[in-house]
Order: sequence, then C-alpha cells, then structure tokens
Amino acid sequence: MARRTDGEAVRIAKDVLSAGAHAKVCLPDGPEEFARALTRRGSRRPVVVGDDRALVRAVSLLHRQRELAGCALSVVPVGSVLSVVHALGVPTGAVAAARAVLDGVERRLDLLVDDSDGVVLGALRIPPLTRQSPVAPDTGRPWLRTAQSLVRTLVPARETPVLAPRPARLRVEVDGVTLVDLDQPVEAVSLTAGATGLAAVEVRPLSVGAEASPLRAEGRTVSVSGSDFRYRADAGVRGPVRRRTWTVWEGAWGLTVPGAG
Repeated sequence: MARRTDGEAVRIAKDVLSAGAHAKVCLPDGPEEFARALTRRGSRRPVVVGDDRALVRAVSLLHRQRELAGCALSVVPVGSVLSVVHALGVPTGAVAAARAVLDGVERRLDLLVDDSDGVVLGALRIPPLTRQSPVAPDTGRPWLRTAQSLVRTLVPARETPVLAPRPARLRVEVDGVTLVDLDQPVEAVSLTAGATGLAAVEVRPLSVGAEASPLRAEGRTVSVSGSDFRYRADAGVRGPVRRRTWTVWEGAWGLTVPGAG
C-alpha cells in the first residue's frame, strides 16, 4: 500500500535503511502477506513503512500473538493518515524517520486493550450519535430498483435535510466508579493512554445555555455502556457496540523514536 501511495518515499527509506544496517526488505501486497512477513521476522527488528493503519495492524498482530512486549517496532511514515504516528514522536520526513530507526532509542508506551482484544495506540473518541435517514427496504425485485433509479434521474433532486447528531446517553465508569450516568446526555467522550499507566478520561456533558464543564478522571479500566455507539480510534471508526471496556497495559509496547541528542 505504501508503494502505491508514495513510491519515492518508500525508495528513500529503503536506501537509508540498507546503507546503515543489514536490512531485509519485504513488500507485502495485502494483510495476509503482511502478517506472514511479521510472523517470520525471526530475531530481526521490524520496521513498518506506511501510515497509521499499517502501524496499528502490526501492533495488533504482535499483541494477539503475545509477542509485543519483546519486540520494539520502528516506523517510517508514508501516506496521508499519519496523525497517530506523528503524535507518538516519529519524524515526518522519510530520511529523518529512517535515520531515527538506525540511531534512535526505544520508548515504552502504554496500550489500551479492549474486551475483544482490540488495541488503541492514540486517542479514542466517542462522538454524538448521528440520526439515520430512512432507507427503503430491499424488495428483492431488481426491475423495481432500476425503475426507481430512472425516476431519480428524470426528476430534479430535492435538497435532503441534514439531520444534526443527537447527544449520546452513556454510562462511563472509571475503575468501577461512575463518572456520568445514562440520565445525563453527553456531547463527547475521549480516552487517552500515554506512558503513566493510567488512561485520561474526559466527558463533555450536553450544555444547555451556559457551557458545562467537562468531567475528568484517570484510571486503569474504563467502561462505556448504553445505547449503540461507535468510536473513533487511531485510523478508523469501530462499532456499533453497547458496551466496551478498555484496560491500560502499562509499557506494553516499544517504539523507536529519535534520541535526545
């Protein structure tokens, strides 16, 4: 995927890495080949050349294999989805990032692990619920769908009203203590793990009139439950779920970043 996104950056990263160390370069064409290459790494230190999604995929695979603690990862950012990689302290340019792979230091980071064994590297956010527009049921009659498409083509389109998101009603518990309950609508919930062994939780209650102050807490375990909700984490949107619990795994993974000097 990185080759198709920015082949020149991949070539530069390969040249810098090969000049500074004995490197075995693998260019997998899909998730299956990516997983096989990571599994067969032996004693070599894996370097991910790609975006946030590639890094999340590598951490997820190593976590499921319970090999994450003993494997320091490095990454050279290539692509357009790089907010997580950059927030973790990886240089933005291919040359600087590749040199950090060779000369950098390992930084131990906490990991958010949910009750389905999924992982979150960066910030997690539960946005307001979006009202869904009604969808016509599939009648199983292709000719009818074709006729409907023809009518839509011939009849001028009317403006579709944009439905504002509705506030979520969620119960948020931090280490077993309720921070907000279902009777208090919320605008957003955010959750972040860094390198302290604790997750920072912020809940923004729905404000009526004067802006309501956010509710904040820290803890090792965070549970969110209520009506179906989706959440944004790292490189995508997950859910819907009705309950999810995240636990902080302290110092669970290592990432190579530039040294202090």
